Amino acid sequence: MTDAISSPQTEARPGRLREFWFYFRENRGAVIGLWIFAAFAFLALFGPWIAPHDATTQYRDATLQPPFWQEGGSWEYILGTDPLGRDMLSRLIVGARFSFFVGIVVVSIAATGGIIVGLIAGFSPKWVDTIIMRIMDIVLAFPSLLLALVLVAILGPSLTNAMIAIAIVLQPHYVRLTRASVLSEKQKDYVTSAKVAGAGLWRLMFVTVLPNCLAPIIVQAALSFSTAILDAAALGFLGMGAQPPTPEWGTMLAEAREFILRAWWVVTFPGLAILVTVLAINLMGDGLRDALDPKLKRS
Repeated sequence: MTDAISSPQTEARPGRLREFWFYFRENRGAVIGLWIFAAFAFLALFGPWIAPHDATTQYRDATLQPPFWQEGGSWEYILGTDPLGRDMLSRLIVGARFSFFVGIVVVSIAATGGIIVGLIAGFSPKWVDTIIMRIMDIVLAFPSLLLALVLVAILGPSLTNAMIAIAIVLQPHYVRLTRASVLSEKQKDYVTSAKVAGAGLWRLMFVTVLPNCLAPIIVQAALSFSTAILDAAALGFLGMGAQPPTPEWGTMLAEAREFILRAWWVVTFPGLAILVTVLAINLMGDGLRDALDPKLKRS
Protein backbone atom coordinates (compact mmCIF):
# COMPACT_ATOMS: atom_id res chain seq x y z
CA MET A 1 0.00 0.00 0.00
CA THR A 2 2.80 2.37 0.92
CA ASP A 3 4.53 1.72 -2.40
CA ALA A 4 1.28 2.30 -4.26
CA ILE A 5 0.67 5.77 -2.84
CA SER A 6 4.29 6.95 -3.02
CA SER A 7 4.86 9.72 -5.52
CA PRO A 8 7.87 11.44 -7.05
CA GLN A 9 7.31 14.35 -4.67
CA THR A 10 7.88 12.11 -1.67
CA GLU A 11 11.07 10.64 -3.04
CA ALA A 12 14.38 12.18 -2.09
CA ARG A 13 15.64 14.47 -4.79
CA PRO A 14 18.98 16.21 -4.95
CA GLY A 15 18.80 19.95 -4.41
CA ARG A 16 19.66 22.39 -7.12
CA LEU A 17 23.13 22.96 -5.71
CA ARG A 18 23.82 19.22 -5.62
CA GLU A 19 22.54 18.86 -9.19
CA PHE A 20 24.70 21.77 -10.32
CA TRP A 21 27.78 20.25 -8.70
CA PHE A 22 27.00 16.84 -10.25
CA TYR A 23 27.11 18.26 -13.78
CA PHE A 24 29.95 20.70 -13.05
CA ARG A 25 32.32 18.03 -11.72
CA GLU A 26 31.79 15.94 -14.86
CA ASN A 27 34.09 18.45 -16.55
CA ARG A 28 37.49 17.68 -15.02
CA GLY A 29 39.06 20.78 -16.53
CA ALA A 30 36.40 22.93 -14.87
CA VAL A 31 37.15 21.42 -11.45
CA ILE A 32 40.88 22.10 -11.92
CA GLY A 33 40.03 25.63 -13.01
CA LEU A 34 37.86 26.07 -9.92
CA TRP A 35 40.72 25.06 -7.61
CA ILE A 36 43.14 27.41 -9.37
CA PHE A 37 40.58 30.21 -9.20
CA ALA A 38 40.10 29.52 -5.47
CA ALA A 39 43.87 29.84 -4.97
CA PHE A 40 43.84 33.04 -7.02
CA ALA A 41 41.02 34.46 -4.86
CA PHE A 42 42.89 33.45 -1.69
CA LEU A 43 46.01 35.31 -2.85
CA ALA A 44 43.87 38.32 -3.77
CA LEU A 45 42.38 38.43 -0.27
CA PHE A 46 45.47 37.67 1.80
CA GLY A 47 48.34 38.48 -0.60
CA PRO A 48 49.93 41.38 1.34
CA TRP A 49 50.18 39.17 4.46
CA ILE A 50 51.51 36.13 2.54
CA ALA A 51 54.14 37.92 0.46
CA PRO A 52 57.65 37.49 1.90
CA HIS A 53 58.61 41.11 1.11
CA ASP A 54 56.91 44.42 0.53
CA ALA A 55 55.88 44.56 -3.13
CA THR A 56 57.25 48.08 -3.70
CA THR A 57 60.41 47.99 -1.57
CA GLN A 58 63.59 48.26 -3.65
CA TYR A 59 66.64 46.21 -2.68
CA ARG A 60 69.30 48.03 -4.66
CA ASP A 61 72.02 45.50 -3.82
CA ALA A 62 69.97 42.69 -5.41
CA THR A 63 68.83 44.10 -8.77
CA LEU A 64 68.03 41.50 -11.46
CA GLN A 65 68.89 38.62 -9.16
CA PRO A 66 67.89 35.30 -10.78
CA PRO A 67 65.55 32.70 -9.21
CA PHE A 68 66.97 30.51 -6.43
CA TRP A 69 67.66 27.50 -8.68
CA GLN A 70 69.84 29.50 -11.06
CA GLU A 71 73.44 30.45 -10.42
CA GLY A 72 73.53 33.69 -8.45
CA GLY A 73 70.06 33.21 -6.98
CA SER A 74 69.11 32.87 -3.32
CA TRP A 75 66.22 31.64 -1.19
CA GLU A 76 65.66 35.18 0.06
CA TYR A 77 64.25 36.07 -3.37
CA ILE A 78 62.76 32.79 -4.55
CA LEU A 79 61.71 33.97 -8.01
CA GLY A 80 64.41 36.60 -8.32
CA THR A 81 64.14 40.38 -8.44
CA ASP A 82 63.23 42.96 -11.07
CA PRO A 83 65.45 45.77 -12.48
CA LEU A 84 64.77 47.92 -9.40
CA GLY A 85 65.52 45.14 -6.93
CA ARG A 86 61.90 44.40 -5.98
CA ASP A 87 61.01 40.81 -5.07
CA MET A 88 59.23 39.11 -8.01
CA LEU A 89 57.30 36.60 -5.90
CA SER A 90 55.90 39.33 -3.64
CA ARG A 91 54.86 41.45 -6.61
CA LEU A 92 53.14 38.49 -8.28
CA ILE A 93 51.23 37.60 -5.11
CA VAL A 94 50.11 41.17 -4.43
CA GLY A 95 49.37 41.66 -8.14
CA ALA A 96 46.69 38.96 -7.90
CA ARG A 97 44.65 41.41 -5.80
CA PHE A 98 44.63 44.02 -8.56
CA SER A 99 43.69 41.50 -11.27
CA PHE A 100 40.92 40.04 -9.09
CA PHE A 101 39.66 43.53 -8.26
CA VAL A 102 39.60 44.44 -11.96
CA GLY A 103 37.59 41.31 -12.79
CA ILE A 104 35.05 41.87 -10.01
CA VAL A 105 34.49 45.57 -10.75
CA VAL A 106 34.34 45.21 -14.54
CA VAL A 107 31.94 42.26 -14.46
CA SER A 108 29.72 43.98 -11.86
CA ILE A 109 29.44 47.20 -13.88
CA ALA A 110 29.10 45.53 -17.28
CA ALA A 111 26.60 42.91 -16.11
CA THR A 112 24.43 45.32 -14.12
CA GLY A 113 24.20 47.87 -16.91
CA GLY A 114 23.87 45.24 -19.63
CA ILE A 115 21.09 43.34 -17.85
CA ILE A 116 19.05 46.50 -17.23
CA VAL A 117 19.42 47.72 -20.82
CA GLY A 118 18.73 44.22 -22.17
CA LEU A 119 15.54 43.95 -20.11
CA ILE A 120 14.41 47.36 -21.32
CA ALA A 121 15.10 46.37 -24.94
CA GLY A 122 13.23 43.08 -24.54
CA PHE A 123 10.11 44.70 -23.05
CA SER A 124 10.12 47.94 -25.06
CA PRO A 125 8.24 48.73 -28.27
CA LYS A 126 9.92 47.69 -31.51
CA TRP A 127 11.38 51.13 -32.30
CA VAL A 128 13.05 51.49 -28.89
CA ASP A 129 14.45 47.96 -29.14
CA THR A 130 15.84 48.75 -32.60
CA ILE A 131 17.58 51.92 -31.43
CA ILE A 132 19.18 50.18 -28.43
CA MET A 133 20.42 47.22 -30.47
CA ARG A 134 21.83 49.40 -33.25
CA ILE A 135 23.84 51.33 -30.64
CA MET A 136 25.14 48.03 -29.26
CA ASP A 137 26.05 46.93 -32.81
CA ILE A 138 28.05 50.12 -33.31
CA VAL A 139 29.99 49.50 -30.08
CA LEU A 140 30.64 45.88 -31.10
CA ALA A 141 31.88 47.00 -34.53
CA PHE A 142 35.03 48.44 -32.96
CA PRO A 143 37.87 46.14 -31.83
CA SER A 144 37.43 45.87 -28.08
CA LEU A 145 41.01 46.73 -27.12
CA LEU A 146 41.14 49.66 -29.55
CA LEU A 147 37.90 51.09 -28.15
CA ALA A 148 39.19 50.63 -24.60
CA LEU A 149 42.40 52.45 -25.56
CA VAL A 150 40.43 55.38 -26.98
CA LEU A 151 38.29 55.63 -23.86
CA VAL A 152 41.31 55.47 -21.54
CA ALA A 153 43.08 58.10 -23.65
CA ILE A 154 40.05 60.37 -23.16
CA LEU A 155 39.64 59.65 -19.44
CA GLY A 156 43.35 59.50 -18.62
CA PRO A 157 45.66 56.53 -17.91
CA SER A 158 44.86 54.87 -14.59
CA LEU A 159 43.57 51.54 -13.32
CA THR A 160 40.16 53.03 -12.46
CA ASN A 161 39.68 54.50 -15.93
CA ALA A 162 40.86 51.26 -17.49
CA MET A 163 38.17 49.35 -15.56
CA ILE A 164 35.49 51.82 -16.70
CA ALA A 165 36.60 51.51 -20.32
CA ILE A 166 36.67 47.70 -20.25
CA ALA A 167 33.22 47.59 -18.62
CA ILE A 168 31.78 49.81 -21.37
CA VAL A 169 33.36 47.61 -24.04
CA LEU A 170 31.96 44.39 -22.50
CA GLN A 171 28.46 45.73 -21.83
CA PRO A 172 26.96 45.05 -25.31
CA HIS A 173 27.52 41.30 -24.83
CA TYR A 174 25.26 41.33 -21.76
CA VAL A 175 22.67 43.49 -23.51
CA ARG A 176 22.38 41.12 -26.47
CA LEU A 177 22.37 38.02 -24.29
CA THR A 178 19.75 39.38 -21.87
CA ARG A 179 17.51 40.62 -24.67
CA ALA A 180 17.61 37.26 -26.47
CA SER A 181 16.73 35.42 -23.24
CA VAL A 182 13.91 37.86 -22.46
CA LEU A 183 12.36 37.49 -25.92
CA SER A 184 12.47 33.72 -25.51
CA GLU A 185 10.96 33.74 -22.01
CA LYS A 186 8.19 36.25 -22.85
CA GLN A 187 6.47 33.66 -25.03
CA LYS A 188 6.11 31.12 -22.20
CA ASP A 189 2.95 30.37 -20.27
CA TYR A 190 4.18 31.47 -16.85
CA VAL A 191 4.72 35.04 -18.15
CA THR A 192 1.21 35.09 -19.60
CA SER A 193 -0.14 33.83 -16.28
CA ALA A 194 1.70 36.58 -14.41
CA LYS A 195 0.21 39.20 -16.75
CA VAL A 196 -3.29 37.80 -16.22
CA ALA A 197 -2.71 37.85 -12.45
CA GLY A 198 -2.04 41.58 -12.70
CA ALA A 199 1.76 41.71 -12.40
CA GLY A 200 3.16 45.14 -13.31
CA LEU A 201 5.90 45.76 -15.87
CA TRP A 202 8.72 46.06 -13.32
CA ARG A 203 7.62 42.90 -11.55
CA LEU A 204 7.47 41.05 -14.86
CA MET A 205 10.96 42.23 -15.76
CA PHE A 206 12.88 41.73 -12.53
CA VAL A 207 10.88 39.10 -10.60
CA THR A 208 9.20 36.92 -13.20
CA VAL A 209 11.51 36.88 -16.24
CA LEU A 210 15.01 37.86 -15.07
CA PRO A 211 15.63 34.87 -12.72
CA ASN A 212 14.99 32.51 -15.65
CA CYS A 213 17.54 34.37 -17.80
CA LEU A 214 20.43 34.17 -15.34
CA ALA A 215 22.03 30.88 -16.44
CA PRO A 216 23.63 32.18 -19.68
CA ILE A 217 24.43 35.50 -17.99
CA ILE A 218 26.40 33.72 -15.24
CA VAL A 219 28.42 31.86 -17.87
CA GLN A 220 29.08 35.12 -19.71
CA ALA A 221 30.16 36.75 -16.44
CA ALA A 222 32.75 34.01 -15.83
CA LEU A 223 34.19 34.43 -19.32
CA SER A 224 34.11 38.22 -19.04
CA PHE A 225 36.13 37.95 -15.83
CA SER A 226 39.05 36.48 -17.77
CA THR A 227 38.58 38.98 -20.61
CA ALA A 228 38.72 41.85 -18.12
CA ILE A 229 42.00 40.55 -16.66
CA LEU A 230 43.49 40.19 -20.15
CA ASP A 231 42.38 43.64 -21.28
CA ALA A 232 43.60 45.27 -18.06
CA ALA A 233 46.97 43.55 -18.52
CA ALA A 234 47.10 44.71 -22.15
CA LEU A 235 46.30 48.31 -21.19
CA GLY A 236 48.88 48.13 -18.41
CA PHE A 237 51.47 46.81 -20.87
CA LEU A 238 50.72 49.76 -23.18
CA GLY A 239 51.09 52.19 -20.29
CA MET A 240 47.38 53.10 -20.23
CA GLY A 241 46.31 51.02 -17.23
CA ALA A 242 47.77 50.73 -13.75
CA GLN A 243 50.77 53.01 -13.32
CA PRO A 244 54.13 52.08 -11.71
CA PRO A 245 54.96 51.11 -9.01
CA THR A 246 51.58 49.28 -8.83
CA PRO A 247 52.38 45.53 -9.00
CA GLU A 248 49.77 44.80 -11.70
CA TRP A 249 50.82 41.94 -13.96
CA GLY A 250 50.50 43.85 -17.25
CA THR A 251 52.41 46.81 -15.84
CA MET A 252 55.13 44.43 -14.62
CA LEU A 253 55.49 43.13 -18.18
CA ALA A 254 55.74 46.69 -19.53
CA GLU A 255 58.46 47.62 -17.03
CA ALA A 256 60.48 44.51 -17.83
CA ARG A 257 60.23 44.28 -21.64
CA GLU A 258 63.68 45.80 -22.25
CA PHE A 259 65.24 43.12 -20.04
CA ILE A 260 63.79 40.10 -21.88
CA LEU A 261 67.17 38.83 -23.09
CA ARG A 262 69.15 39.70 -19.95
CA ALA A 263 66.67 38.51 -17.30
CA TRP A 264 64.06 36.07 -18.61
CA TRP A 265 62.29 35.75 -15.24
CA VAL A 266 61.06 39.36 -15.07
CA VAL A 267 58.86 38.72 -18.13
CA THR A 268 58.16 34.99 -17.86
CA PHE A 269 56.56 34.89 -14.40
CA PRO A 270 54.01 37.74 -14.89
CA GLY A 271 53.12 36.24 -18.28
CA LEU A 272 52.62 32.80 -16.73
CA ALA A 273 50.47 34.31 -13.97
CA ILE A 274 48.17 35.88 -16.57
CA LEU A 275 48.12 32.70 -18.67
CA VAL A 276 47.30 30.32 -15.81
CA THR A 277 44.65 32.60 -14.29
CA VAL A 278 42.83 33.28 -17.56
CA LEU A 279 42.99 29.61 -18.58
CA ALA A 280 41.58 28.51 -15.21
CA ILE A 281 38.68 30.98 -15.42
CA ASN A 282 37.89 29.91 -18.99
CA LEU A 283 37.88 26.24 -17.97
CA MET A 284 35.59 27.10 -15.06
CA GLY A 285 33.32 28.98 -17.46
CA ASP A 286 33.03 25.87 -19.65
CA GLY A 287 31.98 23.89 -16.59
CA LEU A 288 29.38 26.50 -15.66
CA ARG A 289 27.99 26.32 -19.19
CA ASP A 290 27.72 22.54 -18.98
CA ALA A 291 26.04 22.68 -15.57
CA LEU A 292 23.61 25.54 -16.22
CA ASP A 293 22.54 24.91 -19.82
CA PRO A 294 19.91 22.14 -19.91
CA LYS A 295 20.77 21.33 -23.53
CA LEU A 296 24.35 20.57 -22.60
CA LYS A 297 23.76 18.56 -19.42
CA ARG A 298 25.21 15.11 -19.70
CA SER A 299 23.02 12.10 -19.02
